[in-house]
Amino acid sequence: MTEVVAPGIDALLEQARSGVRRLTPEETVAASRRGALIIDTRTEAQRREQGELPGAIVIDRTVLEWRLDPGSEWRIPEATSYDMEVVVVCRQGYSSSLAVATLRLVGLWRTTDMIGGVEAWQAVGLPLNAGPADVRT
Repeated sequence: MTEVVAPGIDALLEQARSGVRRLTPEETVAASRRGALIIDTRTEAQRREQGELPGAIVIDRTVLEWRLDPGSEWRIPEATSYDMEVVVVCRQGYSSSLAVATLRLVGLWRTTDMIGGVEAWQAVGLPLNAGPADVRT
């Protein structure tokens, strides 16, 4: 039996982040102010524990591409153009990078994520809300 040599998650993450300028929490705030969509993919339990990201739209990772693709019949109303700026945020900044890679494959070329996720947001003292969140299903 031949053993399969897989590159592993670290190589996949490096590939996903290649050519993407990721944002700090402060840069994410600035992006939001200029009209970027801030998308929170954390689970309900994570949001309950950490708090809600102000101004973010919560979209479950399992339907993210369908909700943000302007050509999808299941898109959210804010998904108006492949040129829109999108910042994906997760808990620590790992799964958001993988999400960015697939959103870019869909055609959303201005999509990026936040370095360190909500944990980095908290570390620099930016505010979180108690809720309610803008959850899209």
